[in-house]
Amino acid sequence: MSGCADDADVIVNKGAVFNLCRPGGEAAAKKIAEIMGVEVTGTEPQVAFGRCSGDCSHTPHKYDFGGIQSCVECNRFYDGSKLCTSVCLCYGDCIKVCSQGAISIVDGIAVIDKAKCMGCGLCAKACPNGLIAVRRISQAVDICCSSRDVGRVTRSVCPNGCIGCKLCEKNCPSGAVTVQNNHAVIDYDKCTNCGKCAEVCRVHAIRSIMGEKVEVQ
Repeated sequence: MSGCADDADVIVNKGAVFNLCRPGGEAAAKKIAEIMGVEVTGTEPQVAFGRCSGDCSHTPHKYDFGGIQSCVECNRFYDGSKLCTSVCLCYGDCIKVCSQGAISIVDGIAVIDKAKCMGCGLCAKACPNGLIAVRRISQAVDICCSSRDVGRVTRSVCPNGCIGCKLCEKNCPSGAVTVQNNHAVIDYDKCTNCGKCAEVCRVHAIRSIMGEKVEVQ
């Protein structure tokens, strides 16, 4: 567990968000922002969300990597060791920077314990494939895939990946979901958390940020 000194270090030196102090809450976040000379707009709790579902049973390796056991290093060789080039490489760069012990590798992908995660965002910065996003807990769902390949290519390397079919886009009642570069994107300013996108997704690529069952409203 991190303490006050650790939180201060990542806020000042590593660009973490201001609301790391959970006991201090909104008052502490505003005071820190005042000291830093910036404005803080809302202090709703945040959590990290892994945007990849290419586990070992769905996304095979194309070679065995014998170099330095790091996602960054592995990614230098042919865009990583797995067939999908937008997949978790599972060498734990995110684990190494997480002060809360909130991340573990399960079946070849990083899994985040939302109860431990404080939403600092350091894991997101450490991931070379940009597979981790920091979301407000009120943002109910996200796309559990980061591939921008066309649907047939995505399906050939991972059956769980977003194929850009636009079913989510067509069925979103608030126009919050669009498909851009073969990938679904959610505009959280428009999203009402109705859950319709998750319901219609044929590959189950849209999932709950908190790991709960998505209830359709």
